Amino acid sequence: MESDIAVISEEEMKAKVRQLAKENFRQGLNCAESVYLALNDAGLIDFPAETVALATAFGGGLGLSGGMCGALAAAAMGVSSVHGRRKPREGTQQEIIDGLYGNPGLYRFFNQIPSRFIEEYGSAQCQDLNLGFPNWFDKDRFRRCMNIVVESAAMAVEFIYQGNREGYNQPFGKNMAGKE
Repeated sequence: MESDIAVISEEEMKAKVRQLAKENFRQGLNCAESVYLALNDAGLIDFPAETVALATAFGGGLGLSGGMCGALAAAAMGVSSVHGRRKPREGTQQEIIDGLYGNPGLYRFFNQIPSRFIEEYGSAQCQDLNLGFPNWFDKDRFRRCMNIVVESAAMAVEFIYQGNREGYNQPFGKNMAGKE
């Protein structure tokens, strides 16, 4: 997997993933499935294609509930598929905790994903992103969501490459634990 990343430049990978995500969404896949499968089909995720089932529920902000945007959720799933812990129970309790909260620590890295999304779109909530579209099947809403799907897939590529380049010692953005 990482050898594919080394061979294809980040910009080329983003273009590839954008096109795959767009096609997926046009074919009727939901936002989360579109992003997740684009990352998978591009060779960035090292899990069977059937794991897209994990993303299905996130469409429409989790089953059309309007919660966290499904494209954002799938982007985070894709990045976590590459940079998440494969053996979270390994190590002492303190090592396990430090792997998340420490510096370096995975939460520092993953915290950037929703922060960047909110900076770009103003909210992480599907309901907020779709204000002004009273009809879910409105073509303008579909186009807006398609743009978010395409750019969320590209954002996931950026974070996958960033994690490979920089590791996990970024500063925290806004967070519930008050970490800096």
